[in-house]
Amino acid sequence: EQAVCKKYGIEAYLPEELTFATSDDMIKEHPHATPKERENILCEKHKAVFFIGIGGMKEDGQLRHDGRAPDYDDWVTERPDGGFGLNGDLLLWNPILKQSFEISSMGIRVNPEVLLKQLDLCNVPERKQFVWHKMLLDGTLPQTIGGGIGQSRTCQYLLRCCHIGEVQHGWYNPAEVEILKKDGINLLGLGEFDADPKAKSS
Repeated sequence: EQAVCKKYGIEAYLPEELTFATSDDMIKEHPHATPKERENILCEKHKAVFFIGIGGMKEDGQLRHDGRAPDYDDWVTERPDGGFGLNGDLLLWNPILKQSFEISSMGIRVNPEVLLKQLDLCNVPERKQFVWHKMLLDGTLPQTIGGGIGQSRTCQYLLRCCHIGEVQHGWYNPAEVEILKKDGINLLGLGEFDADPKAKSS
């Protein structure tokens, strides 16, 4: 961020250190807030947060924090701190959008036991018949951990853009494009601005 801000004359915003927090603790501290509101409270205070424990249900049957696919990473295993989920999201406070902004999703991927449990919890046991699921369940595939940084989202954040279409070429609703143009927000891709011929889709 420091290099980008220096080059483009943008005010630096990120802290020097990352704050670690869990969805379980945030539920206790803000029991009546929605998952997104808890994210916003946390990110506005700390600016950069690794938020642990995404997916799964609370005791009342409501989402603990956001949804997570049952065949992606592990959101049911209990951690040493008493919380649940071996996964997390890297979140930043976006000063332009005034809300939390996800840069990365990562975690320990499901093993056979966790996959079966999470498929049952989500009422999709039929997925066991899919090729990838069969290969994991019969031991063909190894255990993995993974995650990635969203390149376009990172560029959107660092360049302080309001819309991902300002840094990512794609198709956007022409009506939306026209509305955004009025606020000086120009999207790359089909239906976008004509100022830069290289940005056109044709």
